[in-house]
This record gives sequence, C-alpha cells and structure tokens, in this order.
Amino acid sequence: MAIHCPHAEVIRNVIDEAVLADDLGIDFFGVGEHHRADFAVSSPEVLLAAIAGRTKRIRLGSAVTVLSSDDPIRVFQRFATLDAVSNGRAEVILGRGSFTESFPLFGFNLNDYEKLFEEKLDLFAALIQQGPVTWQGTTRPPLANQRVFPPVETGHLTTWIGVGGSPESVVRAARYDMPLMLAIIGGEPSRFGP
Repeated sequence: MAIHCPHAEVIRNVIDEAVLADDLGIDFFGVGEHHRADFAVSSPEVLLAAIAGRTKRIRLGSAVTVLSSDDPIRVFQRFATLDAVSNGRAEVILGRGSFTESFPLFGFNLNDYEKLFEEKLDLFAALIQQGPVTWQGTTRPPLANQRVFPPVETGHLTTWIGVGGSPESVVRAARYDMPLMLAIIGGEPSRFGP
C-alpha cells in the first residue's frame, strides 16, 4: 500500500509549473534548496534535470544553492551536468541560504558561517575558469593542478551570487566579478537601500 507523500506531490507539481512557465515564455525558473519538513526540494539539480527533459528554452537554476554546506567541486560538477542535459540552459545562484538547517545536517559549525562561504566561493570562482585548479584554504583539503569534470560545453557556467541585502555581500560579488541576485525575502524595504 502506497502512503500519500505531500513532498513527492509538490516535486511533481514544481515540474509541471516549470513546463507551464516554459510554454508561457518565462525566461528563468529557479528552485531553492532546503533540508526541512516545510519544503520539498533538497536536491534542486535533480529536479532541474527532470524539468530540462520536459522544456525547451527556459533557463534553469538554483535559488539558491547553499554553498557553505556543500562541496564546491560537487556543485560545479552537478551544474556542469545540468548544463549538458539542458543544452546550455543551467545557471547557479550561490548563497549562504536564509535558513541554516543544512549546517548541522552536514556536520558544519554555524560559527564558521562566514568563513565557509568565503572559502567555498573562492574555490568555486577558480572552478568556473575551467582550467587546472590550484587552491588552498582551511575548510577542505587543498587542490594542486586538478582538473574537474565534466567541463561546461560552452566554457561558461552562468554563476550568480545570491545576496540577502548586506553591503558586504554586494562588495563580495563585485570582487569576484559575478552578477548579483538580490533576494528580499522579508523585513522592511528600507533596510535594503544601502
């Protein structure tokens, strides 16, 4: 006997919504990453790959990928694969996330919140150059002249930095010369003026 699973139903509905968005001419469809009971999607790239198989032109991306609690190499590989599956329509929005449930789930200390994102973003910025990577930090073992596969077919993976509004985060995006996605998900609009 099958048990009704609202999460599974939501996931199927999201795919149908993306197909409709593609049919209507919407330019971008983003799927967030969450690891909690009140959200259904914990693996946006898998869902986006299913959407890619049923759509033709809409760009597909995360909203956001919580880079702080993931491995930048694995994130790059998953999005390079999504880019291949979707014929070049993948985009990744990297962020720290507005929820923190992924930190304890994956064994990361919330006290390292800033350092984890800074270092992992630095590594990801090196990875999107698609050459051999030499990198060293404190949050993972170093890399020495490593290549990462699969490469992105076009040589370019559209990569955004998702920001919740702090001026420091905007400066960080500029420092990496990455486009900025400003997420205003709550609070007073005046808070985002600076």
